[in-house]
Amino acid sequence: MLVWERPEPPERPVPAPLSRDRIVRAAIRLADADGLDAVSLRKVAAALGVGPMRLYGYLTSKEELLDLMVDAAHAEIRPAGDGPRAVLRSLAEGIRHAVHEHEWLADLLGGRPQLGPHALATAEAVMAALDGVDVDAVMPVVAAVNAYAIGAVRREIAERRAERATGMDEKRWQAALGPYLQRTFATGRLPALATVVRDAAHLDADQTFRTGLDFLLDGIEARIAG
Repeated sequence: MLVWERPEPPERPVPAPLSRDRIVRAAIRLADADGLDAVSLRKVAAALGVGPMRLYGYLTSKEELLDLMVDAAHAEIRPAGDGPRAVLRSLAEGIRHAVHEHEWLADLLGGRPQLGPHALATAEAVMAALDGVDVDAVMPVVAAVNAYAIGAVRREIAERRAERATGMDEKRWQAALGPYLQRTFATGRLPALATVVRDAAHLDADQTFRTGLDFLLDGIEARIAG
Protein backbone atom coordinates (compact mmCIF):
# COMPACT_ATOMS: atom_id res chain seq x y z
CA MET A 1 0.00 0.00 0.00
CA LEU A 2 1.34 3.44 -0.94
CA VAL A 3 2.29 5.85 1.81
CA TRP A 4 -0.57 8.15 0.79
CA GLU A 5 -3.11 5.42 1.58
CA ARG A 6 -1.42 3.68 4.50
CA PRO A 7 -2.94 4.67 7.86
CA GLU A 8 -0.70 6.10 10.54
CA PRO A 9 -0.14 4.17 13.77
CA PRO A 10 -2.56 5.08 16.56
CA GLU A 11 -1.37 7.83 18.87
CA ARG A 12 0.25 6.73 22.10
CA PRO A 13 0.79 8.64 25.34
CA VAL A 14 4.54 9.16 24.88
CA PRO A 15 6.83 12.11 25.69
CA ALA A 16 7.47 12.83 21.99
CA PRO A 17 4.29 12.23 19.95
CA LEU A 18 4.79 11.62 16.23
CA SER A 19 2.86 11.99 13.01
CA ARG A 20 3.82 11.96 9.34
CA ASP A 21 3.29 15.72 9.27
CA ARG A 22 5.77 16.26 12.14
CA ILE A 23 8.28 13.96 10.48
CA VAL A 24 7.98 15.71 7.12
CA ARG A 25 8.24 19.21 8.64
CA ALA A 26 11.37 18.17 10.53
CA ALA A 27 12.91 16.74 7.35
CA ILE A 28 12.12 19.92 5.42
CA ARG A 29 13.75 22.06 8.10
CA LEU A 30 16.91 19.95 7.82
CA ALA A 31 16.90 20.10 4.01
CA ASP A 32 16.23 23.85 3.95
CA ALA A 33 19.19 24.42 6.25
CA ASP A 34 21.76 21.99 4.84
CA GLY A 35 20.42 20.30 1.70
CA LEU A 36 19.28 16.76 1.03
CA ASP A 37 22.51 15.30 2.39
CA ALA A 38 21.30 16.40 5.82
CA VAL A 39 18.16 14.26 5.52
CA SER A 40 18.15 10.69 6.76
CA LEU A 41 15.76 8.79 8.96
CA ARG A 42 18.36 8.82 11.72
CA LYS A 43 18.89 12.58 11.52
CA VAL A 44 15.17 13.31 11.35
CA ALA A 45 14.56 11.08 14.36
CA ALA A 46 17.30 12.90 16.28
CA ALA A 47 15.74 16.26 15.41
CA LEU A 48 12.43 15.00 16.80
CA GLY A 49 14.01 13.52 19.93
CA VAL A 50 13.00 9.94 19.17
CA GLY A 51 14.74 6.73 18.17
CA PRO A 52 14.96 5.96 14.41
CA MET A 53 12.82 2.84 14.75
CA ARG A 54 9.85 4.99 15.80
CA LEU A 55 9.77 6.47 12.30
CA TYR A 56 9.22 3.10 10.64
CA GLY A 57 5.65 3.02 11.86
CA TYR A 58 4.98 6.05 9.65
CA LEU A 59 7.14 5.36 6.58
CA THR A 60 9.29 2.52 5.34
CA SER A 61 12.22 4.24 3.61
CA LYS A 62 13.98 7.49 2.88
CA GLU A 63 12.40 7.39 -0.58
CA GLU A 64 8.96 7.62 0.99
CA LEU A 65 10.15 10.52 3.12
CA LEU A 66 11.40 12.37 0.04
CA ASP A 67 8.05 11.76 -1.69
CA LEU A 68 6.27 13.23 1.32
CA MET A 69 8.58 16.25 1.32
CA VAL A 70 7.96 16.95 -2.37
CA ASP A 71 4.23 16.63 -1.87
CA ALA A 72 4.35 19.05 1.07
CA ALA A 73 6.13 21.54 -1.21
CA HIS A 74 3.34 21.16 -3.78
CA ALA A 75 0.98 22.61 -1.21
CA GLU A 76 2.81 25.92 -1.73
CA ILE A 77 2.33 26.03 -5.51
CA ARG A 78 -1.46 26.64 -5.65
CA PRO A 79 -2.11 27.50 -9.33
CA ALA A 80 -5.00 29.93 -9.74
CA GLY A 81 -6.26 32.58 -12.12
CA ASP A 82 -8.91 33.48 -14.67
CA GLY A 83 -8.47 31.33 -17.75
CA PRO A 84 -5.87 28.86 -19.03
CA ARG A 85 -3.03 31.36 -19.57
CA ALA A 86 -3.31 32.83 -16.08
CA VAL A 87 -3.41 29.41 -14.44
CA LEU A 88 -0.47 28.11 -16.46
CA ARG A 89 1.51 31.23 -15.55
CA SER A 90 0.56 30.74 -11.90
CA LEU A 91 1.71 27.12 -12.10
CA ALA A 92 5.12 28.08 -13.51
CA GLU A 93 5.64 30.92 -11.05
CA GLY A 94 4.46 28.72 -8.18
CA ILE A 95 7.02 26.04 -9.06
CA ARG A 96 9.75 28.66 -9.22
CA HIS A 97 8.76 30.19 -5.90
CA ALA A 98 8.62 26.80 -4.18
CA VAL A 99 12.11 25.88 -5.44
CA HIS A 100 13.53 29.23 -4.33
CA GLU A 101 12.06 28.59 -0.88
CA HIS A 102 13.30 24.98 -0.82
CA GLU A 103 16.47 24.71 -2.90
CA TRP A 104 16.58 20.91 -2.49
CA LEU A 105 13.32 20.67 -4.44
CA ALA A 106 15.25 21.41 -7.66
CA ASP A 107 16.89 17.99 -7.30
CA LEU A 108 13.60 16.11 -6.88
CA LEU A 109 11.24 17.63 -9.45
CA GLY A 110 10.83 16.11 -12.89
CA GLY A 111 10.77 12.46 -13.84
CA ARG A 112 7.68 10.46 -13.00
CA PRO A 113 4.58 12.41 -11.98
CA GLN A 114 4.11 13.16 -8.29
CA LEU A 115 0.97 11.42 -7.02
CA GLY A 116 0.63 12.70 -3.47
CA PRO A 117 -2.57 14.50 -2.45
CA HIS A 118 -1.15 18.04 -2.78
CA ALA A 119 0.41 17.27 -6.16
CA LEU A 120 -2.86 15.77 -7.39
CA ALA A 121 -4.76 18.84 -6.17
CA THR A 122 -2.31 21.04 -8.12
CA ALA A 123 -2.89 18.93 -11.23
CA GLU A 124 -6.67 19.07 -10.76
CA ALA A 125 -6.62 22.89 -10.56
CA VAL A 126 -4.62 23.10 -13.78
CA MET A 127 -6.73 20.51 -15.62
CA ALA A 128 -9.93 22.28 -14.59
CA ALA A 129 -8.60 25.53 -16.04
CA LEU A 130 -7.92 23.73 -19.33
CA ASP A 131 -11.48 22.42 -19.59
CA GLY A 132 -12.55 22.92 -23.19
CA VAL A 133 -9.04 22.47 -24.60
CA ASP A 134 -8.63 19.41 -26.84
CA VAL A 135 -8.13 16.59 -24.34
CA ASP A 136 -5.17 15.26 -26.34
CA ALA A 137 -3.41 18.63 -25.96
CA VAL A 138 -3.84 19.00 -22.20
CA MET A 139 -0.99 16.81 -21.00
CA PRO A 140 1.55 18.11 -23.57
CA VAL A 141 0.65 21.69 -22.62
CA VAL A 142 1.10 21.05 -18.90
CA ALA A 143 4.27 19.07 -19.54
CA ALA A 144 5.71 21.97 -21.56
CA VAL A 145 5.02 24.49 -18.78
CA ASN A 146 6.41 22.14 -16.13
CA ALA A 147 9.53 21.50 -18.21
CA TYR A 148 10.11 25.21 -18.76
CA ALA A 149 9.64 26.14 -15.11
CA ILE A 150 11.76 23.28 -13.75
CA GLY A 151 14.53 23.80 -16.29
CA ALA A 152 14.65 27.56 -15.73
CA VAL A 153 14.70 27.36 -11.95
CA ARG A 154 17.29 24.58 -11.94
CA ARG A 155 19.57 26.92 -13.88
CA GLU A 156 18.99 29.62 -11.27
CA ILE A 157 19.75 27.21 -8.44
CA ALA A 158 22.89 26.02 -10.25
CA GLU A 159 24.03 29.66 -10.43
CA ARG A 160 23.29 30.12 -6.72
CA ARG A 161 25.30 27.01 -5.86
CA ALA A 162 28.19 28.06 -8.11
CA GLU A 163 28.29 31.43 -6.38
CA ARG A 164 28.50 29.74 -2.98
CA ALA A 165 31.17 27.29 -4.15
CA THR A 166 33.40 29.90 -5.81
CA GLY A 167 32.66 33.00 -3.77
CA MET A 168 32.11 34.79 -7.10
CA ASP A 169 28.72 36.22 -8.05
CA GLU A 170 27.49 36.34 -11.66
CA LYS A 171 28.76 39.87 -12.33
CA ARG A 172 32.25 39.06 -11.03
CA TRP A 173 32.28 35.83 -13.05
CA GLN A 174 31.28 37.74 -16.20
CA ALA A 175 33.97 40.34 -15.53
CA ALA A 176 36.58 37.61 -15.13
CA LEU A 177 35.56 35.98 -18.42
CA GLY A 178 35.12 39.27 -20.29
CA PRO A 179 38.65 39.56 -21.73
CA TYR A 180 38.50 35.97 -23.04
CA LEU A 181 35.19 36.62 -24.82
CA GLN A 182 36.50 39.87 -26.30
CA ARG A 183 39.52 38.06 -27.74
CA THR A 184 37.30 35.28 -29.08
CA PHE A 185 34.78 37.65 -30.68
CA ALA A 186 37.63 39.68 -32.19
CA THR A 187 38.47 36.70 -34.40
CA GLY A 188 35.24 37.28 -36.32
CA ARG A 189 34.29 33.59 -36.17
CA LEU A 190 31.18 34.14 -34.01
CA PRO A 191 29.49 37.27 -35.42
CA ALA A 192 25.90 36.40 -34.48
CA LEU A 193 26.81 35.49 -30.90
CA ALA A 194 29.00 38.58 -30.56
CA THR A 195 26.13 40.82 -31.68
CA VAL A 196 23.71 39.34 -29.18
CA VAL A 197 26.17 39.49 -26.28
CA ARG A 198 27.14 43.07 -27.12
CA ASP A 199 23.80 44.60 -28.13
CA ALA A 200 20.95 42.63 -26.52
CA ALA A 201 19.35 43.75 -23.25
CA HIS A 202 20.82 41.93 -20.26
CA LEU A 203 17.83 40.76 -18.23
CA ASP A 204 17.90 39.77 -14.59
CA ALA A 205 16.64 36.35 -13.46
CA ASP A 206 13.05 37.51 -12.92
CA GLN A 207 12.85 39.20 -16.32
CA THR A 208 14.47 36.25 -18.06
CA PHE A 209 12.01 33.80 -16.50
CA ARG A 210 8.93 35.88 -17.30
CA THR A 211 10.00 36.72 -20.83
CA GLY A 212 10.68 33.09 -21.68
CA LEU A 213 7.40 32.08 -20.08
CA ASP A 214 5.55 34.66 -22.18
CA PHE A 215 7.08 33.20 -25.36
CA LEU A 216 5.94 29.73 -24.32
CA LEU A 217 2.43 30.84 -23.32
CA ASP A 218 2.03 32.83 -26.54
CA GLY A 219 2.74 29.67 -28.50
CA ILE A 220 0.40 27.54 -26.38
CA GLU A 221 -2.37 30.13 -26.66
CA ALA A 222 -2.03 30.34 -30.44
CA ARG A 223 -1.95 26.56 -30.79
CA ILE A 224 -5.00 25.80 -28.67
CA ALA A 225 -6.93 28.71 -30.21
CA GLY A 226 -6.22 27.29 -33.67
